[in-house]
Amino acid sequence: MERCLGLMSGAGALPGRAAAEARRQGWRVVAFAFDDAPGLSESADLVVPSRLTDIQSVLGSIEGERVEAALFVGKFWKQDALAQVHDADDAGRRLAGSGLSDAALSAMVLQTLGALGVQVLDQRLFLGPWLFDAPSLTPRAPSEAEWQEIRAGWGLCRSLAAHGIGQTIVRSHGVTVAVEAAEGTDETIRRGTALAGPGAVVVKAVAADHDYRFDIPTIGPTTLEVMASGGAAVLAVPRRKVLLVEREVVVGLAERAGIALIGIDEGRDGGL
Repeated sequence: MERCLGLMSGAGALPGRAAAEARRQGWRVVAFAFDDAPGLSESADLVVPSRLTDIQSVLGSIEGERVEAALFVGKFWKQDALAQVHDADDAGRRLAGSGLSDAALSAMVLQTLGALGVQVLDQRLFLGPWLFDAPSLTPRAPSEAEWQEIRAGWGLCRSLAAHGIGQTIVRSHGVTVAVEAAEGTDETIRRGTALAGPGAVVVKAVAADHDYRFDIPTIGPTTLEVMASGGAAVLAVPRRKVLLVEREVVVGLAERAGIALIGIDEGRDGGL
């Protein structure tokens, strides 16, 4: 019998890609669309429009479609969850009852789906080909001063990620000018470059215990457009831990703006 995958789809292009890869691997894909995801309807076997305020309906469809495993892909805006929690149904309020931190929500989702016999899968099983894996993607290398900013920001960035505060920081002239919170990477960069002016260095880290079942840190064209607009000079991310969406577009934007795209190899202790 064909296995059924419930794809919990947030915003962006990744849900459609994941659905196509899942079908290639032999899954029947039922996509629960919580936001706009281009290409999803063409890649999934069935698309179920879904809302954060009607989780009970989603759970009913999971049972009705005999979903065996779940995959969370795409951008789920925490701001939306915060804004809609008061309008949620009973199932949604139970999910939010232990808090809206990533750890609390993940634990409650695992418990809720586990009670239905549904396993949540690692996103990398379906999105591995798009991981940032190169030491550098652009001809320009960081200057020694920029490397100093990267090194100074790396430990701080990893520590903040480990505490669930954020994964991205913006540095300039020896100062951390912006730290990611609930607003996401692109808005953090926008805020940081506005404060720092031209030449800012952006560092994005991933916590050692990051749960890839619910999120893969991602950069894409919008990230580079925001960096270019703010005059940022460098983006440094850990290799094999961050998704790079639309690689050719990203590299082209970086080269035209003179931005260095660097993949960091972490040591055993997570240092450079």
